Amino acid sequence: MMKKTAFALIFAALAIVSCNKKEDYSWIKTGIDTAHDQLLMTAGEVDGTGMLPRTIAVGYDLEMLERQLERSRDTFQDSLRAFDESKLGQRRLCNIYNWVSGFFPGSLWLGYGLSGDPQLEQYAAKFTNLLEPLRYYKNTHDLGFMVRCSFGEAMNYAPADSIKAIMSETAENLAARFDDNIGCIRSWDFGPWNFPVIIDNMMNLDLLYDVAEMTGNERLAKVATTHAETTMANHFREDCTCWHVVSYNSDGSVQCRQTFQGKNDDSAWARGQAWAVYGYTRAYVRTGEKKFLDFAQKVADMIMTKVTSDDAIPYWDYNAPVTDETPRDASAAAVTASALIEMSTLVKDGGKYFDYAEKILKNLSSPAYLAKAGENAGFILMHSTGSLPNGSEIDVPLSYADYYYLEALKRYMAVKGLKYSDL
Repeated sequence: MMKKTAFALIFAALAIVSCNKKEDYSWIKTGIDTAHDQLLMTAGEVDGTGMLPRTIAVGYDLEMLERQLERSRDTFQDSLRAFDESKLGQRRLCNIYNWVSGFFPGSLWLGYGLSGDPQLEQYAAKFTNLLEPLRYYKNTHDLGFMVRCSFGEAMNYAPADSIKAIMSETAENLAARFDDNIGCIRSWDFGPWNFPVIIDNMMNLDLLYDVAEMTGNERLAKVATTHAETTMANHFREDCTCWHVVSYNSDGSVQCRQTFQGKNDDSAWARGQAWAVYGYTRAYVRTGEKKFLDFAQKVADMIMTKVTSDDAIPYWDYNAPVTDETPRDASAAAVTASALIEMSTLVKDGGKYFDYAEKILKNLSSPAYLAKAGENAGFILMHSTGSLPNGSEIDVPLSYADYYYLEALKRYMAVKGLKYSDL
């Protein structure tokens, strides 16, 4: 009897220790500290160039592309982008009119918010102000990425009327690309399509909702909501995977459904699926319309089923042949993680989405994806894929992967009630 009592006391003590054991958040601290060092190094080296970091210059192996696309190079060789061998391995910069220009300033703001380092705040303001001429730019749908991820983040940390004015002008320029007959914002001004709309465009709607809220201009919110509704009706297959590009005829009927960055027209391009779950989660947050949340959940469930990698970092396309050479897309993983953390706070069974996002974040924060400070040309994450069929940015760091990784960390810490000092 005494033996049984002794064992019972031991197990009880172990249970108490287990319950009181502090959860290990060292992986978050590692991610924030690495991001802090990388952002400071990059800002210092790029400052004064008038440019912003995008990626690292790389080339491509045509035979590998053929194997991944499962077709002859004759079918895609004309769309391949040339690369300069003398610049391979170097940081690749872009001007303010590139669609990724807002991500580095946004990452600086997020890095400042996570670490509290005022030097990051100073750089964030400096690189954000570099983008001021975008208020007059009308030739892209990516204005949401470019302005909301920079000036929109600035409003969270250093709000000002001047920022509000820039965002308002930009939102009007974005809304001017909306066609009432079609019910969508036009994406591209190039290519063979009549009126192309890409799934990425869901990410630009937040800018319209922001300005509608700031100014009371409900027309902007209506444009955003109509775009989301039209896209939901035409961009998705029965299994909730989405096409990358849907082009419309002028009467609003669908001209064609294709891909530009995925394996083929009927495949599920990984980042496209991430844009979808993020975009519809945000559409619900901004409108309160449950149809958007219900749809976002369906897309999330699809992602959690179709991503087959052990670490939940997807291959560049869900339908790509999986071999040792198949590139991952950390940017798709980061976008998905950020979306699912937000979704987890909105639905009854949110725990499964939070746990999946946590798995992604822990793996992105591991040495397999998180760069060492001073390496990776100053970028935070490794192993993203931009546009494999175009021979562009294959297995590289990408500025937007870094941005959504930091946003996901911020959202994770908010749900957990954590501060940097707690780590």
